[in-house]
Parts: sequence; structure tokens; C-alpha cells
Amino acid sequence: MVLGVAFFIVTVLLAQLLKNPPAGYVPAGMPAPKAAAASAQKHDYDWHEMLKTPQFYLLWIMYAFASFAGLMIIGHMAKIATKQLPGIDLGFILVAVLAIGNAGGRIIAGMISDKLGRTRTMLIVFLSQAAVMALLAKADTFVLLLAAAAAVGFNYGANLSLFPSTTADYFGTKNLGVNYGLVFTAWGVGGVFGSMVAGKIVDITGTYYMAYTVAAILCVTAGAITFITKAPRAISIQRPVFTGMPQIVNPLIDEKEANK
Repeated sequence: MVLGVAFFIVTVLLAQLLKNPPAGYVPAGMPAPKAAAASAQKHDYDWHEMLKTPQFYLLWIMYAFASFAGLMIIGHMAKIATKQLPGIDLGFILVAVLAIGNAGGRIIAGMISDKLGRTRTMLIVFLSQAAVMALLAKADTFVLLLAAAAAVGFNYGANLSLFPSTTADYFGTKNLGVNYGLVFTAWGVGGVFGSMVAGKIVDITGTYYMAYTVAAILCVTAGAITFITKAPRAISIQRPVFTGMPQIVNPLIDEKEANK
């Protein structure tokens, strides 16, 4: 309770110092955008428009499935250690290693996705997480559990880098706060059901093996969805504007309506 109140106060106070940069702002040392790029217009979706696109639901499902696996392990890591390594009380070390992997995954996955692409990086992360679930099922030594904890944390952290950036790429940055907030609800759903399902399975079977299998199947399914997930296609139409350039319009608006 004390930490929660302290975090709330500090966060609210520091938030008052945040300001949006002026239009066209370029950080010091960064090259100015080229004229052609500056004149191109990209539609910024509001949340109503975003919810009408299939891309939102594909991202949401992938995020929920990936979060299911990651948060399931995070919530049960200490218990998993007790179950699979009875007599060895080192669960707290596994939790710490998982947290380190979590931090590293956010940075490294962001760097990789900038070069490889968002959905390709997602595919790697999802299939890697599925493989880690298989490793966890066979992890009967502390070294194997340690490696699995680091890998789970890395892949989970990668999601928290990939999905915000993909939301910005697909739907623009103007309404990113609201848009990503809606996408992020998948994280909450995945986290709630991941922990609950794992707990229920352990109560019934006495082991986590079936929970690992469920999580692995969800991760493979998320990986398959990456093949059909593409950025929303903007419609470029010619109409008289001062720049003489085609203007990108909202693909959800009827073309006749856009030409009025």
C-alpha cells in the first residue's frame, strides 16, 4: 500500500513535466526529413477507426496469447521451482533472472524489429517462447530452470517492446495513447487467464506439464497469425492540394465522401 501510494504521487508529479514536442520537431543531431517524406501524409487512426480494422483484432489475439504464456510463468516461477526441484529453495533467484531477461528483451527485440520488421520479430519471439515451454517441461536441474527463466523473461519483455511500436506503425502516433491502451487490454486478459489456468491445471494434475503444453500451443498459434497480419492499406487519391501531391486519406472513409 505504501509503495503504491508513493509511486502514484511520484508518477503524477513527474508527469506534469512532460510536454509534446512542436510539430516538425527534429532532435539535435538527427538529420532533417527529406522533402518527399515530409510532404507524405499518413493517416492517424482514432480508436473508433482502429476498432473497425482486422489488424486490431489480430494484434489483440497475438498479444493475449503471448501474455498468457509469459505471465503464467512469471506468476508461478517460484512454485515451478518447488515442484520440479523439491528440496532446493532457489526460486527467488529464478524470479530475479527472469526480471533481468525481461528488461533485456525489451531493448534487444526493439533493435531487431527496427531492422528485421515487427511481425517477423514477433514470429521469432512466439516460436522461441513455445520452445521454452517444452524446455520447462524437461527442466529437472537448476541450470535448465535458470536458462528457461531467462528466456521466458526475454520473450515476454520483447512483447512489451513490439506491440506498442507495431500499434504506432499501423495506426499512427497521434492517438497512440488511446489506441495502445485498447491493444494493451489483451495483456490483462492473457495475464488473468494464464495464471488462473495454470493454477487450475496444477490443482487437478499436480504438475505444470499440461499448462506448458497449453501455453506452447497458444504461442505457436500467435506465430501463425503473424503471416496474415499486415499494416492497414491506405488509399492514395488525387485531388487538388497546394503541394500537388496525392493525399493519403483514411481507408475507412468512402472515396466519394473524401472527394467532397
